[in-house]
Amino acid sequence: MRAPNRRDDEVRQLLDTPHPAVPAGLVAVAAARGRRTVRRRRVGLHVLWVLLVAAVVAGVVAAVLTWPAHRAPAGNPGDGTWWSPVGLGRLAAPRLPWGE
Repeated sequence: MRAPNRRDDEVRQLLDTPHPAVPAGLVAVAAARGRRTVRRRRVGLHVLWVLLVAAVVAGVVAAVLTWPAHRAPAGNPGDGTWWSPVGLGRLAAPRLPWGE
């Protein structure tokens, strides 16, 4: 058999005493506070989503506006060279083995 535990006895004594009365409007106050908390969280999440979408749109617009234009150089267009879009400049076009 187990020895009696003093903490268990104290908890039983606390639970055996009469419970205090709950104020009449406590449920209504708690429900109103819960609704306010849920509303604030929902508004905060909506604001964060709007900010995220705005940041993505701003990033895409900035990338489009700052992206370099990949146009052929204004030099001699038929000289057998090509312009590399990765910034390597004008490189000689590869020679094909069949002579074209």
